[in-house]
Amino acid sequence: MKSVSNIHIAKNQLSNRPSIRQTVKNSLTMAYRGLLKIRRTPEQLFDVTFQPIIFTLMFTYIFGGAISGNVQNYLPVIIPGILVQTVITTSIVTGVQLREDMDKGVFDRFKSLPIARIAPLAGALLADTIRYTIATVLTFAMGYLMGYRPEGGLGHVVIAGLLVIFCSWAISWIFAFFGVMSRTASSVQGISMIILFPLTFLSNAFVPANTMPDWLQWFVKINPISHLVTAVRELTNSGTIGWDITITLIGAIVIVAVFAPLTVRAYMKKA
Repeated sequence: MKSVSNIHIAKNQLSNRPSIRQTVKNSLTMAYRGLLKIRRTPEQLFDVTFQPIIFTLMFTYIFGGAISGNVQNYLPVIIPGILVQTVITTSIVTGVQLREDMDKGVFDRFKSLPIARIAPLAGALLADTIRYTIATVLTFAMGYLMGYRPEGGLGHVVIAGLLVIFCSWAISWIFAFFGVMSRTASSVQGISMIILFPLTFLSNAFVPANTMPDWLQWFVKINPISHLVTAVRELTNSGTIGWDITITLIGAIVIVAVFAPLTVRAYMKKA
């Protein structure tokens, strides 16, 4: 009798599972919730609005003359680097806000709703792509105001922007995993910065790799951030699609393939 009852319970659980269409709909609803949070607390966008402006001005006028001779020659180097650094760093917010929502019991409330259990997680990551888009547009706009004219043309600039947004969304799965597993939001931010700080600065984002010591160049050349920056530079400055964009896309897909299931599994256990 006990085995029969267990079979009935399993059948009921299977019948209550939402369809793919319902899961997508719930995820989009949760993404809209994330956009409403931004509208009600616009200070959440300070990092993606002020950081591109401040960093572009600061790095350009500090390093421009020393590295490229003048500001105009440095813009094709620094704008792709600032773009990658800004948008990638923004992906940390995904894990931090996820941990804050879990600490506040928001996800406990979602459990009582007739929605797909994965929807709050998927919606949060989807909503953050708006943040990446804002940072991307502002970085290119700031560069244009300073005199940057991408020779690759508008089409390749759009492709470069989409590439950075996709890679940032892929990396956000890593920080979402940290958000689910960590105990506090501050620990998520601390761990994330320990990872991103050396990756972004020990890359070719701000200076050419051949200007660095030989013992450091090997790391810079295999650094995935360097491959992404190079891919963006090739797209925007010459309109070419090289090997670096292939490596970057493969790396992003691998990250999603590994960390998306891990994050979902950890989230399901805690949700």
